[in-house]
Amino acid sequence: MVGDAQATRQRLLDAATKEFAAYGIAGARVDRIAAEARSNKAQIYHYFGNKDGLFDAVFNALVANTVREVPIDVTDLPGYAGRLFDGYEAHPEVIRLATWYRLERAGSQAPLESIMTSNQHKIDEIERAQRAGQLTTRYTAVDLLALVVHQAALWTAVTPEFATLLDTHSRSHRRRIVTDAVAALLAP
Repeated sequence: MVGDAQATRQRLLDAATKEFAAYGIAGARVDRIAAEARSNKAQIYHYFGNKDGLFDAVFNALVANTVREVPIDVTDLPGYAGRLFDGYEAHPEVIRLATWYRLERAGSQAPLESIMTSNQHKIDEIERAQRAGQLTTRYTAVDLLALVVHQAALWTAVTPEFATLLDTHSRSHRRRIVTDAVAALLAP
């Protein structure tokens, strides 16, 4: 029975990930999520409380997966940016969910603890490396993390019109631009 409950919960999270990535928080419909998960709306409310709680669970899982699959390596921030880029390429729903989160949640509620903890860990690691002389101090740790993360997501933020210009750029070329840009940020 426990396995069935876990499987149902995971199916709901998987379906919700697709739904929220496609429609955002406001546009997502719990009836579509339940149908896609071969479940019912009552299960959504049972496991997650409401649609916002379901989105939080999806977003927390996204943060946990990213931290696990792409741990920060302060000795190789260009490589870290490249691995983030790889993750964004392999899982475009990550950027879509993050965009919906920023659009629909900015300032409307307390920050998610998983994001705060993840960011603080990365900032602490960068600060330690800066104190040890391993990283530039030209930028604060917060600024440096922001620059690295946003460079990794560079190509996900272009307009469709600009994206047509990228048709001649291979994935490896776009990745190299990201890692080269981060390396340039770190140059003395």
